[in-house]
Amino acid sequence: MIKITKNFIRPEINTPDVANIVTEILNDVKLNGDSAILKYENKFDHVNLNNLIVSENEINSALKSVGSDYIKILEHSAENIKTFHEKQMRQSFIISDKPGIILGQKIIPLEKVGLYVPGGTASYPSSVLMNAIPAKIAGCKKIYMATPPEINPEIIAAAHVAGVNKIFKMGGAQAVGAFAYGTESVPKVDKIVGPGNIYVAEAKRQVFGRVAIDMVAGPSEILIIADENNDPKFLASDMLAQSEHDKLASAILITNSETLAQNVKDEIETQIKNLKRYEIARASIDNNGAIILINDITEAVKLANEIAPEHLELCVKNPFELLSEIKNAGSIFLGSYSPEALGDYYAGPNHTLPTMGTAKFSSPLSVDDFIKKSQFIYYSEEALKNFSDDIIKFANSEGLTGHAESISIRTK
Repeated sequence: MIKITKNFIRPEINTPDVANIVTEILNDVKLNGDSAILKYENKFDHVNLNNLIVSENEINSALKSVGSDYIKILEHSAENIKTFHEKQMRQSFIISDKPGIILGQKIIPLEKVGLYVPGGTASYPSSVLMNAIPAKIAGCKKIYMATPPEINPEIIAAAHVAGVNKIFKMGGAQAVGAFAYGTESVPKVDKIVGPGNIYVAEAKRQVFGRVAIDMVAGPSEILIIADENNDPKFLASDMLAQSEHDKLASAILITNSETLAQNVKDEIETQIKNLKRYEIARASIDNNGAIILINDITEAVKLANEIAPEHLELCVKNPFELLSEIKNAGSIFLGSYSPEALGDYYAGPNHTLPTMGTAKFSSPLSVDDFIKKSQFIYYSEEALKNFSDDIIKFANSEGLTGHAESISIRTK
């Protein structure tokens, strides 16, 4: 049963030591390529594959299976995501306001990205859209996707709508290794994005530096700030929506109303019985859920900024008044009719967000994650001469006489 408390302690996530297992898998994939992946798919996913690539026939079958109505929903969601993320596009620039000097920055999309999409207890076509569409907008030429072999047809449909170039039947740390090192069938990519279990997260951590990654994500979490003017059914449903993700997921309510706190607690017990993923939600709510009583909403905002939640709902009378006070949060949902599920599927802002307090220094996935920047510098002979004395003195002040000489030899 969920706790009503006056203190917040972020749940500690105790996971087995997976680092050695992941290292062994990654080394195997690095050395043995496709054969290692096929071996681990047999071992972990209990399937015998002879080909890692999803065929055109399989894609067409999946599209037929989900039907045109579902594809239209995906397309509507994709359009909202596209509209939002197009606003994030950066521009190259040139500065040429001084004689003989041209400076600039050019925006270059990453060439190849690998998208990991989980399978297992749940599959998320929404994550396909949220990861692939910003990459497409950024201009990435090749977007590859990996997902465990028993692929939900909705996942394939989402990949089709989002413009994924190729889908691979592979999951876990072995999929991360394939994208990081490349195999006979799987191209080496420049960046790996997308959520996964602890083995996927650890694999991403280990290959970082060889390839880029989006983040090492922890369990999903929601924090709700609510005043007394709220329907406890709404709040309970949002907390349960979060808890059904994962047994390690966290759902926290902060309120200044003891009556609301008790009503939400009771409502959670009523609603949870109807969830298809009851056992997962039950473990999450019991172990990682809490209702925190505070004196006023100002105190709630301070606590929220300290917690730095992945998802933050402001269920208060005037949420826009609080918006400027929120400094640390992945995504902010304003008012009682903007639940997290709206952002998860449809509104347009990204749902791949910083977790475990990393919103203090990290941002949601965006077009920026799929670009890099190069700078360029041009000085004419005369322009270099005009500033050579300053540069030579600066270089000598650091004891780098070779740097100074590279200027002097051109100008003296």
